[in-house]
Amino acid sequence: MKNIAIFASGSGTNFEALVQACENGQIDGKVVLMVCDKKDAYVNERAKNHNVPAFIFRPKDYASKEEYEELIVEKLEEYHVDFICLAGYMRICGYVLLKKYEGRIINIHPALLPSFKGAHGIEDAFNYGVKVFGVTIHYVDAGMDSGKIIEQRAFHYTEGETVDEVEARIHKIEHEMYPEVVAKLIKEI
Repeated sequence: MKNIAIFASGSGTNFEALVQACENGQIDGKVVLMVCDKKDAYVNERAKNHNVPAFIFRPKDYASKEEYEELIVEKLEEYHVDFICLAGYMRICGYVLLKKYEGRIINIHPALLPSFKGAHGIEDAFNYGVKVFGVTIHYVDAGMDSGKIIEQRAFHYTEGETVDEVEARIHKIEHEMYPEVVAKLIKEI
């Protein structure tokens, strides 16, 4: 069984999906740590509900990204973390984290990369008028949503759908797809 850390910045629905997949045996792993850069994010409550220890930090309290990433790496080592899943973590991973966990950090993005990178992938794709939406899981590198693609799933836009309806469809795919991909990758570590 592998130890997993999940990094998040928001409500934590993908955190919830991954924890439940570990708890029900779909993933041969255990979420041993949740890392969050926002003290008021709802994912912190989800971590408490699942008895997952949380490391919550404020980037502004540190002189540099390197400084807080060194502290994160210490926490990851303390919990013997084998694999990291970014789930709505709104920071670009830096050298310190990537050096230690290269090839063992993945991210989920609510658009078909390489298009519509960044924090507003769904809205950007919707406003552009795309007819095919989707989800991408990729390895994390030093760029924004630029790592090697692991898997993608797509669906066709239905005329008249609102951005909220498209977002709901994307989240449904994410919550199924992320645990499936993590379950496969965790066996390869």
